[in-house]
Amino acid sequence: MNAENFGSSERLVAAAYVRQGAQGRRGHELLLRALLEQGKCPEDGWDESTIELFLHELAIMDSNNFLGNCGVGEREGRVASGLVARRHYRLIHGIGRSGDISAVQPKAAGSSLLNKLTNSVVLDIIKLAGVRTVTNCFVVPMATGMSLTLCFLTLRHKRPKAKYIIWPRIDQKSCFKSMITAGFEPVVIENVLEGDELRTNIEAVEAKIKALGAENILCVHSTTSCFAPRVPDRLEELAVICAKYDIPHIVNNAYGVQSSKCMHLIQQGARVGRIDAFVQSLDKNFMVPVGGAIIAGFDASFIQEISKMYPGRASASPSLDVLITLLSLGASGYKQLLKERKEMFSYLSSGLKKLADTHNERLLDTPHNPISLAMSLKNLDENNDVAVTQLGSMLFTRQVSGARVVPCGSVQTVNNYTFKGFMSHSNDYPCAYLNAASAIGIKKQDVDVFLKRLDKCLKTSRKEGNKEKTKIQT
Repeated sequence: MNAENFGSSERLVAAAYVRQGAQGRRGHELLLRALLEQGKCPEDGWDESTIELFLHELAIMDSNNFLGNCGVGEREGRVASGLVARRHYRLIHGIGRSGDISAVQPKAAGSSLLNKLTNSVVLDIIKLAGVRTVTNCFVVPMATGMSLTLCFLTLRHKRPKAKYIIWPRIDQKSCFKSMITAGFEPVVIENVLEGDELRTNIEAVEAKIKALGAENILCVHSTTSCFAPRVPDRLEELAVICAKYDIPHIVNNAYGVQSSKCMHLIQQGARVGRIDAFVQSLDKNFMVPVGGAIIAGFDASFIQEISKMYPGRASASPSLDVLITLLSLGASGYKQLLKERKEMFSYLSSGLKKLADTHNERLLDTPHNPISLAMSLKNLDENNDVAVTQLGSMLFTRQVSGARVVPCGSVQTVNNYTFKGFMSHSNDYPCAYLNAASAIGIKKQDVDVFLKRLDKCLKTSRKEGNKEKTKIQT
């Protein structure tokens, strides 16, 4: 209620009580005012009542919620199900206009304000996470792969002759298909093995640029977050090469926001060389439903060009989800989650190393990977060539999700390109292994249960493998 309505209330309820209620309302409004004025994530998280009040205030600014609204167009925010309307807080119009996902909608001032605030709050969090010189970003209602495609399509207009994308190999289908979908030819650069780690072959990248001609290359497509023993690309060296040959550089930072090391690599790459845009997932970094990503960069005009490349309006759901989450957590809550993730990484690493030693395996030495770990399965692989894949099935049936078991020598074709040793990021990695990751939101209980179940599965696999080996020998 406004001041006039509070004044009218004093005819019905004692003035002292009404003033007390008005002061309570004022407390909520001060939080809203700070958000609108500063556009930053609040230091302390908001309670649910404040968030719901805020969303209600936004919703009644949209034309579909006007009292007496008469809509005669083809898109008037009509919703058949009340359950669907409540699920979206009656913010039905989505974000953007037909020509720009970041544009303001005349029919939907509230939804447009939601969009602007979400992008501003997310930009603040990216800076907090370590990329302090980022200038612009926007939330796009597509997951990481399609968001990368949008970046490549935007670059097409800047480099019409280009047909190749230089891509240090990472065995993950969506980032590979993002280049194919955009109509470009990926040039796969095999990684080099340094100890247990698979690292970027900088010499091969530069040699391929010289061989193809810089003008024929759309961009270098690098990666930060990845499964061990693959480690983040050498972003600084790649950024320097991109600046040297005047080639754009797009970074797949899928779940890198939660890692200070990944964010530092991006910050340093932009400082010493060239990074045009970096893309990160909403669900992996902010624990919201799948379906959104953030495209960010250091040249505000280029990021705006990408937003204009998105055709039509877009769903507001990813923006709504991440804004609610960040307002609930506050900057301090998100920083606490980042701190806990780092602690759990050390805890998982220690526990996995002990377990590996028990089973005569070893935790692979991958110090440059800050999120994912890998444990060898060499002995299991030697006993029985199918035991490795069976271990993965055993873990899954015991409700262990997210662990990846990678056998040696698997071959897979993706969009007519054949990868040898697929999932291992290498044609011939020396051993089979198992992956586990310490991602944001993981708890000590998750680690303890995982290690306990893995131990049992390894013991079972070893027994079955020995039986099979005995049969073969006899």
